[in-house]
Amino acid sequence: MKIDVLTLFPAMFAGPLDVSMVQRARSAGVVDLAVHNLRDWTHDRHKTVDDKPFGGGPGMVLKPEPLFEAISSLAHENTRVILMAPDGERFEQATAREFAQHEHLLIVCGSYEGVDERVREALVDREISIGDYVLTNGGLPAMVLIEAVTRLLPGVLGDEESSADESFSHGLLEYPQYTRPAEFRGMRVPEVLLSGNHGEIAQWRAQQSKSRTRQRRPDLWEKQAKEQNL
Repeated sequence: MKIDVLTLFPAMFAGPLDVSMVQRARSAGVVDLAVHNLRDWTHDRHKTVDDKPFGGGPGMVLKPEPLFEAISSLAHENTRVILMAPDGERFEQATAREFAQHEHLLIVCGSYEGVDERVREALVDREISIGDYVLTNGGLPAMVLIEAVTRLLPGVLGDEESSADESFSHGLLEYPQYTRPAEFRGMRVPEVLLSGNHGEIAQWRAQQSKSRTRQRRPDLWEKQAKEQNL
């Protein structure tokens, strides 16, 4: 997969994307990741990328000219252009799985008061938000999206079943996990996990997943209950 990031703050991406699974994927050639400075597509000596909004109001808006030029130069027929914006659709695991199927993602990081609306109308395929709050720019949300998508690509995780069973993969939260020792400070691992009976273990995990979702995320539980008649 090819991922291009268009941002005003490329230095933000140096640390988080150079470690852990993302770096492993890059080293293995699973992901070709490039971070671009939007100012490289400006043509004045001040490298101007923003201006005051028409109609007045606080803040600055990213101008259409550099964005149109940058996106046009980086995108091709199979590119999906994603704008990180607080008013976009909420990013979920299902969205990450969908994006992981694409050949090329071009992620545009909004900044200041956002981007000129004509960019959204003409060039953007999806507008994505990671939550109902506002950050200074779209850099951190873009990193979240990249991490979530990259770990779903074949060969990135050591165990391909890891992403299939974790939280949100089936619309439910993941079941509780335990490791050695079997007893710690008077707290014992559930006996079923020590039984070696894989059928009973799978049943226990399914029950725990449903129970945890019902208690902690009633919104997810209600959605799954309607879809699967739980």
